[in-house]
Amino acid sequence: MIENRIKILRAVQDWTQADLAELLGVSRQAIISIEKYKYTPSLELAFKIAKVFNVSINEVFTLKEDDKS
Repeated sequence: MIENRIKILRAVQDWTQADLAELLGVSRQAIISIEKYKYTPSLELAFKIAKVFNVSINEVFTLKEDDKS
């Protein structure tokens, strides 16, 4: 699973989901889905998200390993 820090980064910038969606040229529903892990953004959109927050892609997205015991 790919986890993200979008909600946290938005809060730091004091941006709403609608604000971020407008900056990225996507719908607010897309941002909601990404934040709730219902949708994994394309690589292109992931890079755009990182760029709009002025951080590396690794600061936005991390790969959570499955715990297999």
